[in-house]
This record gives sequence, structure tokens and C-alpha cells, in this order.
Amino acid sequence: MKLLGEGFYWTDLATGDRFRTFGRTITETDIVNFVSAMGMLESLFLDAEFRAAHSAIPGRPAPAALALGLAEGMVLNATGQGTGLAFLHMEMNVVAPVLQGDTIHVEIEVTEIRPAKKAGRGLVRTRNDIVNQRGETVITYTPLRLMAGRHAAEAAQ
Repeated sequence: MKLLGEGFYWTDLATGDRFRTFGRTITETDIVNFVSAMGMLESLFLDAEFRAAHSAIPGRPAPAALALGLAEGMVLNATGQGTGLAFLHMEMNVVAPVLQGDTIHVEIEVTEIRPAKKAGRGLVRTRNDIVNQRGETVITYTPLRLMAGRHAAEAAQ
């Protein structure tokens, strides 16, 4: 029986492959829950009066870590279910703020693929652009992931 939602195997990807996720709107609840759970209780995120008087960012900003976490959820649900083995490294650049009410999606480009030391596994690096509803890239990050290979998965069945 075919398993629905299974991610890509590293052996099925090619450098230059491009993908786009569905979108996700950032809500006030997302921001409040995230900053509360993380202990990021700074005035910029929780005090509307402080924000109105002192913020350099108009609107209610979301922490970049929240946008990254939501982006990773969108990416992994679409590309790594059952095939992603480890998140190894990344570089991240915040280009613009993500605000309450913004709808973000992720545009993914495979930039590097190589076999891992252990047979049947591979290393895949992508360039992931988090893009808002206006088509503006707000965050770029470059995860390196350890991924299963199709032949290794088939042999294990």
C-alpha cells in the first residue's frame, strides 16, 4: 500500500530542483504562544504601547525564530516525512520583518547533493527563501540535511 505524504529520498533529487510550499498566515496567537513558550517576553512582542512608542518596525513583528520554525514545518511536511534523518547545519539571513497577518510560504532550491559516509544516506543542502504575500523574501536559510536513500529504504522493507 502506498504511504501518502512520504518525503523525497536524496537519490530522487537533483541539483537545481525547485519546490514551493503552501502558505501559512502568522496570527497573534502564534506570536503570543511562541514568545511565551520560548521565554522571549520582550516588550517588542508583548507590549502594544511600548511598540507604538519605540519600535522601528511598523505593525506587530513576529520573531524570526517563529517564522523559521513555521517554515521548517511547511518544508518538512512536504519534503522530509519519513526520509529526513537529521538537520546538520544552516546559515540564515533575515532580510525583512514578518508581521502579524503576513502569509508566508517557502521556495526551495536544491543546491548540493552528495553521498554520506554511511551507505544509503545522502547530504542535501537547499536554499530556502521564506516569502511573504507581497512576493518579498523575508528570510533566507540554507539547511544541510541527512536524508535516506530510496534503495536503502527498499532494502529495509
